Amino acid sequence: MAGLVNNLLILFLVFQNNCLGFRSPLSVFKRYKDATRSLSSECLGSDRPVISLGLSDFALDIRMPGVTPKQSDTYLCMSVPLPVDDEAYVVDFKPHASMDTVHHMLLFGCNEPSSTENYWDCDEGTCKDKSNILYAWARNAPPTRLPKGVGFRVGGETGGKFFVLQVHYGDISAFRDKHKDCSGVTLHLTHQKQPLIAGMYLMMSVNTVIPPGEKVVDADIACHYKRFPMHLFAYRVHTHRLGKVVSGYRVRNGQWTLIGRQSPQLPQAFYPVEHPVDVSYDDILAARCVFSGEGRTTETHIGGTANDEMCNFYIMYYMEAKHAVSYMTCTQNANPEMFRNIPQEANIPIPIKPDMLKMTHGHHEETKDTDKSSLQLSKGEEGEILDQGDFYSLLSKLLGEREDVAHVHKQNPTEKAETDLVAEIANVVQKKDLAREITNHDERDNAILVRDRIHKFHRLESTLRPPESRHFSLQHPKHDEGSWDKEHTGDFHIEEAVEWPGLDLKLGQVSGLALDLENNLVVFHRGDHVWDENSFDSKFVYQQRGLGPIEQNTILVLNPSTAKLLHSTGKSLFYLPHGLSIDKNGNYWVTDVALHQVFKLGADAKEPLLTLGVALQPGSDKNHFCQPTDVAVDPISGSVYVSDGYCNSRIIQFSPNGLYIMQWGEETSSGRPGQFHIPHSLALIPDFSQLCVADRENGRIQCFRLGTGEFIREIKHKSFGRELFAVSYVPGGLLFAVNGMPYPGEAEPVQGFVMNFSTGEIIDTFIPLRKSFEMPHDIVASEDKTVFVGDVHARTVWKFASTEKMEHRSVKKAGIEVQEIKESETVVEARLKNNPEPTDPLKKQEKQHLVRQASTGVSFVLITTLLIIPVVVLLAILVFIRWRKTTVYGGDGRGGCLNAVYAF
Repeated sequence: MAGLVNNLLILFLVFQNNCLGFRSPLSVFKRYKDATRSLSSECLGSDRPVISLGLSDFALDIRMPGVTPKQSDTYLCMSVPLPVDDEAYVVDFKPHASMDTVHHMLLFGCNEPSSTENYWDCDEGTCKDKSNILYAWARNAPPTRLPKGVGFRVGGETGGKFFVLQVHYGDISAFRDKHKDCSGVTLHLTHQKQPLIAGMYLMMSVNTVIPPGEKVVDADIACHYKRFPMHLFAYRVHTHRLGKVVSGYRVRNGQWTLIGRQSPQLPQAFYPVEHPVDVSYDDILAARCVFSGEGRTTETHIGGTANDEMCNFYIMYYMEAKHAVSYMTCTQNANPEMFRNIPQEANIPIPIKPDMLKMTHGHHEETKDTDKSSLQLSKGEEGEILDQGDFYSLLSKLLGEREDVAHVHKQNPTEKAETDLVAEIANVVQKKDLAREITNHDERDNAILVRDRIHKFHRLESTLRPPESRHFSLQHPKHDEGSWDKEHTGDFHIEEAVEWPGLDLKLGQVSGLALDLENNLVVFHRGDHVWDENSFDSKFVYQQRGLGPIEQNTILVLNPSTAKLLHSTGKSLFYLPHGLSIDKNGNYWVTDVALHQVFKLGADAKEPLLTLGVALQPGSDKNHFCQPTDVAVDPISGSVYVSDGYCNSRIIQFSPNGLYIMQWGEETSSGRPGQFHIPHSLALIPDFSQLCVADRENGRIQCFRLGTGEFIREIKHKSFGRELFAVSYVPGGLLFAVNGMPYPGEAEPVQGFVMNFSTGEIIDTFIPLRKSFEMPHDIVASEDKTVFVGDVHARTVWKFASTEKMEHRSVKKAGIEVQEIKESETVVEARLKNNPEPTDPLKKQEKQHLVRQASTGVSFVLITTLLIIPVVVLLAILVFIRWRKTTVYGGDGRGGCLNAVYAF
């Protein structure tokens, strides 16, 4: 009888979705809102999570197992295995939740959940492997209905074996009665093979700034579509409180076709595309968000907090199964001029009835002033770390492209991201909150506070991070070779050298960095050429040969202190520069991904001394490369190692005169040792005869034995995220690296890393104070621990210098150092006689740089206090002992005094 009731219930839900699918968005929401009720006292899926719906169909009920969150902003996860081994398709979703208790729900598909518990705190992670977002619910959104014949593929050889439900409990005031929550979603699955596979296309603005009081601000997004045809059937809009209307279009031959237009203040639902829209190769997808800065007193930036803004237009599409791509993104504006012709409707806000606004924001806002609620934040929302509207959009930020190459299907480049959202959040915090809170602090203090707050944000945001996995070598390095003394880690810190003027250089896309024999900085950049979605065809053949080679000098030699240009070369030689290294004789070794070649150049040579590969011909044999990324030259044997690259995923060893010797590696995304998913950067470790590779898409460093290619070790940290772009080694045991932009559901910030090579331990991380990392592409470090980072999107180079931690700076092993800063910022250094002045000028310069950043007088007062307190205590004890001697032993108290001091 119970089974019959459940079957009838599921059929009713399916029938209800069919009825709702073709109604207007507002009518659908009103009917769904009236039917919404709290399910806190019932868990329909607790006994029978799988319900048969016929020979080939079944329903899977995924519910929280009766939980009671203890504090606000709690993220709880639970997993349900796919009850079948063969391939299945999700064709419908039915949410069971109310905004009164649940802020949002996300449903993921993966092969291994982060925990086997009944439920767990999502801070532990969601999935151990790669996960895909299948469904999102927020703000009392009605169900999403997929068209007939369309489904999300799960199970089988390629689909996920588990569903993981994540529920965010924002405000737990609804749980004062200690009831248990069973929110979740019911899936309708089928074994019938679906001819069309569903996917998600995210359009997102990442650099919009809304001036305070500005009545109308437009945020425009546009990208050329370069894939197989897709058919659009649903859309979703998202902004925060300042958004008035969001519109999306397909532009073909100058004609604008509406995909969807909606107010972001209405429910966060996927609404049906009213008239079918297909998108073909070379169409343009365009979107506009209209904001108003009225009611704000400071600039509003794109970011993840309730005080920031977002501009997101989601498109749900389907493609033929054989061409299906599950996720695509667009974060740029490829043609700003075209928006002069955008239909006028995109600029007209959609009026919202007061009752709809109340339902959108929940019952608790029914007594609030409706007009004010659209522009101002409630007291509770101001304190909320995560977006009050839609965490899904935050998780979906900036997927895919890191070097204009698609991750899942590399044969087509995809649109490049213009910046990193996490770095943008750092700018927002620094510009807004810190301006009010710590206006009297110096720049270094600001940066530290920014970093601390960003790390706190990331901790709350990261719900998809896999558990940390580390594999380190057990070999013990020789003293002073390849090891970094743990005693140094507390004193070591990297910060931007803000006085360095190189940030203002006019450069193209910066792809490679190196230091020459005189420690000058050498920059390899692309001039006026850009790697974008039009650069290559599906077979990796360069498509812009008509532009000719770059007419600017692509190799620049700069003074590392002043950024003055010392020398330049490389004019009319390259099409798309990538990697750069310098051998022990001062020769430049470079790669060009368009030419598919590797070149050896003399410092002043106009023509290459050696060329490897065939110009403009990609290949995978001994004589061809396919988008080679970097070169490393063994200073002892002269052997040349090439990372090849975007298409071949291998390391090739050549003799000094260019003869093929051997190769190793093949493509993998499973993280197997000795295999790669874009070997992007190389670093020689001469102390141990090792070659370390930044295995970019696997987010790790792999190290191999020189000459044999034998795998030795892997260094991988959770804080690397999914991508690790570049690696550099400093003799003595330090390894430097930079990572890439976070994937959806991951919050690891774009930053630099300093590691102990022998243990793999992260000693320090660093970010810029000026500007923000967008796509740091290469890193190089010198023996004095000066670090340079080149950014391919920001088109700039940052300089970082090593410092000591403030709390360890004053007391040294050889004596006590007293430091003081005058108001004129001149340095006064005084030492005790038993601590002689260092003679190394580099150490002097480093010391002075450190001292300039200290707070005035702090070290002097601290040292003086530390010296005086023991003396005062000792004097007091001696006085007390003298008094006791006089009162107890009379005039002759030497024995008592001696015993008393001994006891002390």
